[in-house]
Amino acid sequence: MFTGIVEELGEITAVENLGDSSRFRLRGPLVTEDARHGDSIAVNGVCLTVVETADGEFTADVMAETLNRSSLGALAVGSRVNLERPMALGGRLGGHLVQGHVDGTGTIVAREPSEHWEVVRVALPAELSRYVVEKGSITVDGVSLTVVEAGDDYFTISLIPTTLALTTLGVKQPGDPVNLEVDVLAKYVERLLGTQHGNPARTDTGTGTGTDKETVK
Repeated sequence: MFTGIVEELGEITAVENLGDSSRFRLRGPLVTEDARHGDSIAVNGVCLTVVETADGEFTADVMAETLNRSSLGALAVGSRVNLERPMALGGRLGGHLVQGHVDGTGTIVAREPSEHWEVVRVALPAELSRYVVEKGSITVDGVSLTVVEAGDDYFTISLIPTTLALTTLGVKQPGDPVNLEVDVLAKYVERLLGTQHGNPARTDTGTGTGTDKETVK
């Protein structure tokens, strides 16, 4: 479980194509200082399993499902990525509860700079928009953010200088894809309400992408 508070801006240093999967090597001295084989690290909001670590870098295997359903498939050597270790029990929940299981990808469609922040508009799949509400939480490329405006096929977020400087959202441009994870509580509520009213709730929004320990959700 993560909180959506990015700890480090890392970098892809190698990509090995394994046919039905890829192995990424990523530089992240902070997140690897206490990482061991089998630990989890969120990469642009996708929970991946550490294979090995050395010299401030770690490797992780990424399944074809994850590559196809998230923006990780577009990463190449030199790409910058948001990195976060799982929250420790007893730690501060600085953002919101984030699973690292991406629900889908959105696309940045506009940026409106202001003196001290930027408002960013993100297009999202229609099947995810019902989980997004004004002043609710959403994870964009692993960053916990508050929704400013929620439309039928888009939402807006305000990015403060710290977020602009310390995450990939500071350099993403219109047309760039971003990983989206909606608030899991909204999906549970929908499921429970559908069961109470005798209607099976839809549960097909999750892609199953996330930790490569996972089974498809």
